[in-house]
Amino acid sequence: MRIPHIYHPFELTLNNQTILGDDAAGHIARVLRMQVGEKVSLFNGQGGEFLCEIIEISKKKTSVQVLEFNNRDCESPLKIHLGQGISRGDKMDFTIQKSVELGISEITPLFTSRCGVKLSGERLAKKHAQWQKIAIAAAEQSGRNTITVINPPIEINTWLAQPSNELKLTLHPRAEHNIKTLPTPTTGIRFIVGPEGGFTDEEMQATNQQGFIDVRLGPRVLRTETAALTVLSALQLQFGDLAL
Repeated sequence: MRIPHIYHPFELTLNNQTILGDDAAGHIARVLRMQVGEKVSLFNGQGGEFLCEIIEISKKKTSVQVLEFNNRDCESPLKIHLGQGISRGDKMDFTIQKSVELGISEITPLFTSRCGVKLSGERLAKKHAQWQKIAIAAAEQSGRNTITVINPPIEINTWLAQPSNELKLTLHPRAEHNIKTLPTPTTGIRFIVGPEGGFTDEEMQATNQQGFIDVRLGPRVLRTETAALTVLSALQLQFGDLAL
């Protein structure tokens, strides 16, 4: 039986007891319905994972005994930063969840001319927190021991202008390059995907001015969530740790 893998964003020390935070405790007690004596794997995002035994479960607290440390590393050697035009409904949630499963390092949601999503103030803060929780849950499910950073949403031109020495990519159906023709990245990859309505001509021009290389995926037009995951999969296969 697979041992549950749960995020605990606090220090963990061998042979010591620790009280779990509300999210982890609730997941163990109410969702998984685990019992005293059962084992759980905890990770705090600093690398590796800790095998623990549950020693107390109550309405007030859940405690574990830290038994051993496993320096398991399943992170991709390829660091990828996705700039994703914010999409409507649950499409953005889906993109974040599956990108984390595919090993992405960092995601920045982008306000673009055609994103069609208006968020600000408290609503924006809540949505950002929700996206980070989705990334944490996806890391737990996929067995990762680090947490993908979901940056606060920003305007597309602000993101494009950020200093970076990564290989920069954007999608264009008539581009000369495909992923197989790209040079091997030495400092990671930064790629951008538009929302449902795509980019305006001005936004495409801005990507070129900031040194982004146009790449094509094929002859078919992909939805925004399909495009992001297809690019990520192809990059991991070409330069990362996906294998056929």
